[in-house]
Order: sequence, then structure tokens, then C-alpha cells
Amino acid sequence: MSSRMVDQAAGVPTESLTLDGRSLRAADVVRLADRTAAPVPASEAVKRAEVSWDTARELAAAGRVYGRSTGVGANRSESVPTEAAAEHGLRLLRSHAGAIGEELPAREVRAMLAVRANQILAGGAGLRPTVVTSLCEALTSGAYPVVHEYGSVGTGDIAALSEAGLALAGERPWRGGRAPEPLALDNNDALALISSNALTLGQAALALEELRTLTVATQVVGALSLLAVDGSYEAYAEPVHAARPHRGSYAVAAHSRHLLGAPERPTPPLGRIQDPYGFRCLPQIHGPARDAADTLEQTLAIELNAAAENPLISADDHAAYHHGGFYLAQLALALDHFRLALMGTARLSTARLAALNEPGFTRLRPFLADGEAASSGVMILEYAAGAALGELREVSAPSSLGHTVLSRGVEEQASFASLAARQTLRVAEPYRLVVGCELVAAVRALRLRDLQPEPELPVGVAFRLAAELLDDDPADRPLTDDVTAAAGLLDRLAAL
Repeated sequence: MSSRMVDQAAGVPTESLTLDGRSLRAADVVRLADRTAAPVPASEAVKRAEVSWDTARELAAAGRVYGRSTGVGANRSESVPTEAAAEHGLRLLRSHAGAIGEELPAREVRAMLAVRANQILAGGAGLRPTVVTSLCEALTSGAYPVVHEYGSVGTGDIAALSEAGLALAGERPWRGGRAPEPLALDNNDALALISSNALTLGQAALALEELRTLTVATQVVGALSLLAVDGSYEAYAEPVHAARPHRGSYAVAAHSRHLLGAPERPTPPLGRIQDPYGFRCLPQIHGPARDAADTLEQTLAIELNAAAENPLISADDHAAYHHGGFYLAQLALALDHFRLALMGTARLSTARLAALNEPGFTRLRPFLADGEAASSGVMILEYAAGAALGELREVSAPSSLGHTVLSRGVEEQASFASLAARQTLRVAEPYRLVVGCELVAAVRALRLRDLQPEPELPVGVAFRLAAELLDDDPADRPLTDDVTAAAGLLDRLAAL
């Protein structure tokens, strides 16, 4: 349905993207996951990782370092004999590679590999730098390890990364392109590799970029619906939003004026004092979604470039700091906030769809029906959109309310950011379909009213793109293909 969901399985990316452990963005993760760019480790970042690796080995050889010379979790106090150290690493990976459920899509696994490579280059993992080389080779060739869905509660994606670690060691399969040569991993590599939330962060980055695009596209569709009902531009007036200057709402109102070619101080339309909330409150509901997307992006900008491994290997101090920096409360809350804000924009789309079915707003037959007696027109779209909205409501429930106690009580809290990321990914499909239903109805209403938005305006371009794609037959007929086509067009509309 979405161009974003196409898996680039063949060929080699023609562009490069530098990984330096400092400046990776969510949009960069998407490029690497989609194989529109190939990763190139920055030389100074590789040196930083090498120093961290040397420091970690020295510390593990000289004393007790969690996961290197000791067990993990409730086994943290149990020492690993020196003669068993090398095998300890592989045993740790084998025992933790117990993720369950469905195999994850290639795109999500590649996002995980990209994030993990960049995190290692931040210089706190104490992991052998050749792991970065192998991860970058896999991202370039299109190879990805088999990774399963469930295994994290938001305190490290240890199961998924253990599966990836065993693939790097040559013990588990790869899919896609040419796999990197197997690495000899030992006790100084195992926990250092899996002490990360790279999968959760990668999934969150993919979800953010797609859903932010969809919310912008929804504004375009809302502008088409406004034209179809002769709606007022007053709700988007600059003085209204200057008087209550929330950043997101102010920006959304300005963008709506841009789409519609509306002045900063529009005059009221004839015959109607004000519109229903679906039109009048769009800035107040889309604004928080825009703000929530910005908050999520800021949170990801920190996490994607963080040295959050436990223990943190500090070469400057020649120390290993044991900590809880892997706990993703900020991300879980940001993802929950984002989904809840998106839910409001989707509900608003269904409200506009209902208005488009009302003769009092369109001056057309109920449900935008043709001239035949008792025709149903687009009646079913309200039901279909309502069903998709129900699914969206379910995945919008806050994941951060979850709770669990693990590993004999020593890990007695969890962020469930991993669940929040999966839920946020699952928002996209029902959200697209809800807005697709509105777009089908808006285009039909404009056609039936013989209204042509000014072609040079963004809303005019959007109407032309949609009209070229959607069937103009108003007779009662199945609308599944229309909605599917409309939903697939949303990425292009966002660019307007």
C-alpha cells in the first residue's frame, strides 16, 4: 500500500551515509533500512570504538566487570573462571537468543543493525570494532539475520540482539544478500553487543517517519473536505493562533492557509457562522500531534547516538560504570504520547467524513449518492473508517502502563518501550485507511459539485492527483479499490 513498505532487496545503495556515533537521525535510519544509502563508519568514531574495546578487555582481565567476568541478571555475583571466559560469551548469546513469535520484516531488522552500528561508534560499548564492519557490510549487501518479534520488555532488546549475535558468529541464518564472514565472539563481546535497545529504536524511527508524513497528508485531505463543504478559513486565521500560541497549532494553521491559499486574516463565508469541529478544530488537534512527533524525534536523536550499554566503558576514566541507562522510560512515554495524539487526528478525519455525507453541508444527496432512488453512495465508508478507527484505538493504549518483575526480582520494573514501538508501527495501516476513506468522499463531493480548486494551489494539485487515480463513477459499487488507491496516494500528498 505504501511506498515506504517496499523492501529494497536487490542492488547496492548508490549513496553513502556516515556513521559517527554522534549525529544519526530517525530519517537516516529509514534510509539505511530501505537501502537507499549505505553506511560508512567515520574514521574517528572507529578509533573511539577501538579505544573502548581495549579498555574493556583490560578492565575485565583486572577485575569483576558485569557480563564479562561475571554472569548476568540474577547471576551477576557469579564469577566466570578465566579459562571459561571465551566460551562464556557464546553461551550467553545462545541462552538469550530465545525470541519468539513471527520473524520480523527485513526493514525492521536492518533498522536495528543500523542503530546498533552507530551506538557502538559512540564509544561506550567496549565491543570489538569488527562488529561494526560486519554490520555495515550486511546493510550494504542487504543481508539481515532472522530475528523474532517478542523478547524485550523495554530494558534492552537482548533476545533479538542475541539472535543477531549468533548470526554474526556464524551459528544462525541470514536472509537477503551476502552475509558477512563469521566473527569469533567471546566474553568481551556478548553482553556488550546485546546491551542495547537497537531494535526498539529502529522500529520507533521507522514509525515516526511514516506517521509524520501521514499526518501532513491528512491536513491536505482535510483541506479538500473543507472546500467540498464551503467551509470557513477563519479557524486558521493568524490572529486566532497568535492569541493562543502553541507551537504545533500555530504551524498547522499556517500550513492549512498555505494549502488553501487563504489570507492570514480571512473573512467569514456567507451563510454559515462556523463549521463543525472536524474543520474548526483541526489546528488544535493536529497541532499536538505535530508537537508529539517533534518530542519523539528529539528523544530518538539522543537515544540513537547514546552509549547506553551496561556497563558503560569509560576510556577517559579507565572505568566500567554499572547503571540503568538502558531503561527507556523517555522513549516509551514519547511513543505513547505520539499515538494518543495521532488518535485525535484520525477521529477528526471520521468527523469530516460524516459531514461530507450530510446534504446540509454539501447540498448534495445523502452519502454523496447518484440520482437513483435510495442509493447508498459512500455510506459504507463511515462503517469501514469506524472499524479501522477501532483498531487504531486499540493500538493507541499506553504501553508504559505495563509492569513486570524478572530475573528473581532484581529487575523489578520495565518501560515496555518495545511494545510501544511495535504498537506505533501498527498505527500506520488503519490510519491510512481512515484517511483514505475521507479522501474518496472529498473527491467525490468536489466532483459532484463541479468544484475545481485553483490548480496552482497545493490543494488544487492534490485534487488533480487524486482525481487522476480515483474512479469518477458515482453509481453504487464496491469502494475497496478506491480506498486502497487513496490510502496509497497519501505519501505523495504530504509532499505538497
